[in-house]
Amino acid sequence: MAILGQTLARVLPSRPCRRTLGLITIWTCFCWVVFRVSNDDHLLTSYYQAEKVNMNTRELLGRIMTGKAENNTMSTPVTVGSTTESGEFNILEAVPYIDRSPKLSEADLVKKLQPQMPNLPIVYWQENKKKKVNKNSSCTKYPDIYDLHFNNKYWQVMETSNGTFHLYGAYLDVRSKNRLGPTVRILGMINRLEPKVKTFCQLWFSDSKEPVFSKVLEYKYIWYKKWGNYKQGLFQPYLLACQLPKTHWGKAPASVSIVENQCDTATINLRVIHNKPEGEKKKFAVCVKGMDFPDDDLSVRLVEWIELLNTLGADKIFLYNLEVHPNVTKVLDHYSSLGLVDVTPISLPGYQPNLPVLQHMYLKSKLNNKRQNELIPYNDCLYRNMYRYEYIALLDIDEVIMPIKHNNWADMMEEAVKSSLKVKNETRASWNFRNVYFMDEMLDIHEPEHFKDIPPYLHMMQHVYRSANYTKPGQYVKCFHNPEKALILHNHFPLGCLGGVCTSYPVDTSLAHLQHYRQDCVSTLKKSCKNDFKSASVKDTTIWKWKDAVIGKTTEALQKLGFFGTPDNRNSVNSVLP
Repeated sequence: MAILGQTLARVLPSRPCRRTLGLITIWTCFCWVVFRVSNDDHLLTSYYQAEKVNMNTRELLGRIMTGKAENNTMSTPVTVGSTTESGEFNILEAVPYIDRSPKLSEADLVKKLQPQMPNLPIVYWQENKKKKVNKNSSCTKYPDIYDLHFNNKYWQVMETSNGTFHLYGAYLDVRSKNRLGPTVRILGMINRLEPKVKTFCQLWFSDSKEPVFSKVLEYKYIWYKKWGNYKQGLFQPYLLACQLPKTHWGKAPASVSIVENQCDTATINLRVIHNKPEGEKKKFAVCVKGMDFPDDDLSVRLVEWIELLNTLGADKIFLYNLEVHPNVTKVLDHYSSLGLVDVTPISLPGYQPNLPVLQHMYLKSKLNNKRQNELIPYNDCLYRNMYRYEYIALLDIDEVIMPIKHNNWADMMEEAVKSSLKVKNETRASWNFRNVYFMDEMLDIHEPEHFKDIPPYLHMMQHVYRSANYTKPGQYVKCFHNPEKALILHNHFPLGCLGGVCTSYPVDTSLAHLQHYRQDCVSTLKKSCKNDFKSASVKDTTIWKWKDAVIGKTTEALQKLGFFGTPDNRNSVNSVLP
């Protein structure tokens, strides 16, 4: 036993060592407990903090929903489901914000739809669809709106035994120089050259349940075959004509259908537009073809252009919209609300693409197709406004008919008409203005620092250097058209006129000209552009006669529209206005 004790004494550490080892063990355990408690407390605190934020968020949402969010101060946490009066959120009583407007009646829906589709007789259809037609009184019935064949929103389609008709608009022509007498003219595109198929108009009047039949007398081709695209199968622009029977002179049809056989059930029914002037006839309307610049933010330039035309005397500008940048839409909405512009959405008919971006690529690639499609809005604009304005101009947004001697279009045209009558005593179908280029590069060459007293964002006011040479007489001109005589319009000249040959008077450049603001010449002049138009330039500050007015009105409009923004976003180059 003594031996065993001696052995253990040698193996085990001494008493002081054992005491030290015990203290270390106890201290280690104590530190571990403190660490765990501290860590759990941190987790617990994080949990409660997160829950507090969540509860405060819910409480704020509840107050917003109940209209009690007077301030943004967060309150103490609340329990979900609490129903106390302190604005707590109760998920069982909460009411989400959604549109709870009453459902519109069919009559209300129709009134809402009509401005979006002005060529559709939807109001007339809604008012008369329940009227019964006596049996055997007519071989056909008024076409139901749901049986029409629509195409790309704004077009209606009829398949015939020899070609497909895509029709866009119908108009009542009761002008005194119309040799056919009261006539309904129908605008559209047909995939045939010189259509031979015989067709009829079913003319629908508001005081009758039965149609009046009339033969389609002519297919007026709105194009010259020498310009290209003269091929069967391609959509060609036409103006059709149906006379009103003498028994119905003095009446305006509510709508018209086109059929191959008189008694066919129509797949087309167009509202017949007869826009009479509201009060006295106004002076000047400007028409702009389908705008197609989805990625180009031309909003500021458009504002300057609208304000300049309005200052010169444009009563209203009619624009057709294919696809534009969102900021341009904002500008158009603003001026529409002021009554200075009218915007009509339009699409391409048939198989042509209407998908955003692809449409732009298509029109850029197929220039003749683009030119032919443009003739639809041009002529629609003519026929919508032929009774309401004395003069109609077809302009692009980089063009201005600029008076040289006068301060406005009215005084300018008064002298232009007098000058034309001295040459030949007859009323002209149009008065044309020579084209001259104001190239972008000319300003940089002559005024590298630009004009310091003119805002840099005013393109036309800054660019006062132009080519010394005009384009040739009759080339690339623009006109003021006489709607009493014009039958069909092209971009530059009338192609057909009432009463015979179209007569266009060339206005002397000392009186006025067409200022065309471009980066380069048009494609057909590219080869001669440098020598003929860029080599010699002159300063022309005619536009500065209206400088103060246009600077003031343009800047005011841009401020209202928020284009100058805040200091934080003024330097943004890719911003879209909210």
